[in-house]
Amino acid sequence: MITEKIQKVLAAAGLGSRRQIETWIQDGRVMVDGKTAKLGDRITSEERIQVDGREVNLVKSQNKRCRVLLYHKPEGELCTRSDPEGRATVFDHLPLLRNGRWITIGRLDYNTSGILLLTNEGELANKLMHPSSEVEREYAVRVQGEVTPEILRKLKRGVMLEDGQGHFEHIEDAGGENSNHWYHVMVKEGRNRLVRRLWESQDLRVSRLIRIRFGVLCLPRNLRPGRWEELELDEIQDLEDSVKI
Repeated sequence: MITEKIQKVLAAAGLGSRRQIETWIQDGRVMVDGKTAKLGDRITSEERIQVDGREVNLVKSQNKRCRVLLYHKPEGELCTRSDPEGRATVFDHLPLLRNGRWITIGRLDYNTSGILLLTNEGELANKLMHPSSEVEREYAVRVQGEVTPEILRKLKRGVMLEDGQGHFEHIEDAGGENSNHWYHVMVKEGRNRLVRRLWESQDLRVSRLIRIRFGVLCLPRNLRPGRWEELELDEIQDLEDSVKI
């Protein structure tokens, strides 16, 4: 039978963050089959768990656990639940939730593809989207036009846009020639169309844009557009740890 560390199981069941639960365990507030739990104890869902003397129904709680999907959004889909024009949305391909609903963690434009995260946990979504978290977003971008060293310096230093100054934290030449030249760029904010607008501010055209990384998660090479995979407990915990939940 598969076992998991007790703090991970209780956190995944929605009882609190792993850090909170680790503190509860250190304070002797968590019991497993009548014995005081210790950090690192491993359990299944069959033990009798008590927190502050109250029994926790793990089977019931796990139905409400935090879930995160990694979706490979193709071009031509909207990050909205419905469209008056009947266009496809990312929600058309997702598994149904018995309780709650899927929340997109940020958005990707209609013509942008790549990694998109969705969760049933509002706190996690809000934390990952909040500007103070400075979650890194990395894109592969195909640029048409002459990209000079001075333009690259400007884009890293910062240019003024209609909603304030913006810049790339990092720019890497990814190869290609003429109209098929690619760059990898990284930003730490989710402003609308920021990557496209930065390039366009230098009279350059973005012909392809793919988000290849969001925070600690990269777009899997074997995940085809329009498909999703669900994160494991340790992957969700890494995501939570990255924004200090």
